[in-house]
This record gives sequence, C-alpha cells and structure tokens, in this order.
Amino acid sequence: MKIYSGDTWTLEELQEKVADAGRRSLVVPAADSRKAVLEAFGEVLDFPEHYGVNLDALNDSLHDFADSITDNGNPPVTVLWLVAAPFRSDRSFGIMCEILQDAERYAGKDLAVTAVLL
Repeated sequence: MKIYSGDTWTLEELQEKVADAGRRSLVVPAADSRKAVLEAFGEVLDFPEHYGVNLDALNDSLHDFADSITDNGNPPVTVLWLVAAPFRSDRSFGIMCEILQDAERYAGKDLAVTAVLL
C-alpha cells in the first residue's frame, strides 16, 4: 500500500498516473468515522447487499473483490482511498491499513491501494 499526502499529489494527478500504468482507478471518498469509511468502501467496490459494515466483512469482501478482478479478465485496479485527517487518529485506521495490505498481497498485481492523506 502506498501512502501519499494530498498536499503533494492531487487526485487528478494520481488518477492520471494510474491510467498511464494501464490500471483502472476507483476512488473511495473521505469520511470521518469507521462506519462511514466502511460504508464508502462497500459502495465504491460494490460489495454485496449482505456486507456487514465491519472490519471482518471488509476483509472478506476485499478478497471476494480481488477474485472478481481476475475472474472477469478486467484490467488491474488501484483503489485511491481519500483519508480524512480526523479518521487517521481513529485506531481502526491502522487496522484498515493492515486489511488493505493483506488484500493487496492476496490479489497480487491485480489490486493496489493508495491512501491519500488529506
């Protein structure tokens, strides 16, 4: 997982960089609470209706999402996660980073995550 400062790279610059690498980008918008962040991931990555909006469900759903990338022959995906400053002080931020890194390892080259610190 890469981490960039929003002061260094704009979202548009990062999206261009992702496209130049032949990848699709999906943008997870900034949110201030764990629940709101989990909901944003569920919406952007089109998690199933039964998505539990908790850290375990995020882990499971990310693995299913990674499988769907390779199963459908789609181009690799880079998730651009906009991280609001208030959420970075929440202890779930670190846990979510670990879950996202695990999903990257699981998916190999098909899934990359970039956190953009706002």
